[in-house]
Amino acid sequence: MTREVFFGALNADSALWSDFDSICAFGGRLQGTPSCDAAFDFVAARMAAIGPVRDAPTRYNGWTFGDLRITTPGGVEIPAMPLVGSVSTPGDGLELEVLDLGRGTPEDVAAAGEAVRGKAVLLEHEYAFATDTIHRRYKLRAAVEAGAAAVIMVQGIPGIGGVSGGANGCPLPGFGIGIEGAQQLLHAGRGHFFLRGQHHVATTRNLILDFPGRGAGRVVLTAHLDGHAPGESAIDNASGVAGLLALARAIVPLLGECGLMVCVFGAEEWSLSGSRAWLGGLPPAEIAAMTVNLNLDSIVGSPRLTALTSGFPVLAEEIGRSGAPLAIRDVLMVNSDHANFAAKGVPALRLIAGFNEPDCAVSRLLTAADTRVLVSEPELLGGTGIAGEVLWHLLSLPAAAAADLRRDAADAGPLVSLLAPLPSSSM
Repeated sequence: MTREVFFGALNADSALWSDFDSICAFGGRLQGTPSCDAAFDFVAARMAAIGPVRDAPTRYNGWTFGDLRITTPGGVEIPAMPLVGSVSTPGDGLELEVLDLGRGTPEDVAAAGEAVRGKAVLLEHEYAFATDTIHRRYKLRAAVEAGAAAVIMVQGIPGIGGVSGGANGCPLPGFGIGIEGAQQLLHAGRGHFFLRGQHHVATTRNLILDFPGRGAGRVVLTAHLDGHAPGESAIDNASGVAGLLALARAIVPLLGECGLMVCVFGAEEWSLSGSRAWLGGLPPAEIAAMTVNLNLDSIVGSPRLTALTSGFPVLAEEIGRSGAPLAIRDVLMVNSDHANFAAKGVPALRLIAGFNEPDCAVSRLLTAADTRVLVSEPELLGGTGIAGEVLWHLLSLPAAAAADLRRDAADAGPLVSLLAPLPSSSM
């Protein structure tokens, strides 16, 4: 392989930006909607131009949104979004007092004691990609155990409205609102909450390209295509899919000893269900042949990228030798498809922009503000180029060094097991 040829082709790839623009134009790409279906058709055609693309459908716990309203006793309607997969309110809805739990950590919920019982509780929507982040699922679980009647995630940046996100199997009605709506609710002291949605088993597409090398191993390059209804899911994750396509176009003609598998997953925003079911259906020998997973998820939004190496210390050291200009944190964050690979013992890393930068554009994820206006073409090329540095290094590893990536790994299984269960069978 010739490094100069690879980066020359990558830097000259005029389709990188047009692919990103086209994916954003389909809208938020919520799994199970025409927006997502059309985007999968587009990406499948783009992948087919690189090589024989295989559809690998899997099942997930689907949900179709019906209707939602939050109103104050004075008749003021609070703009809101449902948490994806939320249970419905009974009958014509619920009349509930509102209780502000601040950040809404499990400790905050416990400190409120019996005051939580029967209330609609406000919980802070945190910047998801920081060292001290407490994921939504832990807050929801604490609210359920304390006897809350409804949960409301509050997005704290003024002017951009409510926030989406997964309900993560929470058995309470779940809403997302903006800071202005939270202030109105608190001023009123109570509200009427109505939400309708239908749960059902559904199917997502997963698109696979497989390019064997001269040896047995594979680097697995991944990104998820699905998103959330508001906005265009531009940062999360049109950026990763467009980058993946450009990297595959540039690298496939140059593959040598190590092979490459390229995967575009669906239902990532549904407790990482698409990739989890797909991996669960693979023979153990195929998983054993995966030397490493490089997962691209939100590679724009800040010029500073971080590799989250999932408790694989040798992988962290190896990425440090790649020469790529990025930070490295050897932590497992169960917030994208790399976690499912790590749970199977495959060395896995997520490449992400804006880690520990709560004021960067990545803070707009899951809101209507996650659109292509946040992203410039040079920034997308820069993030893709950094991913290219990492990909090149991983594909160039000698077989012994690639095998050593698994040494001293942490067990990712317990954390991944906290995700919502999959349907009883997959396709």
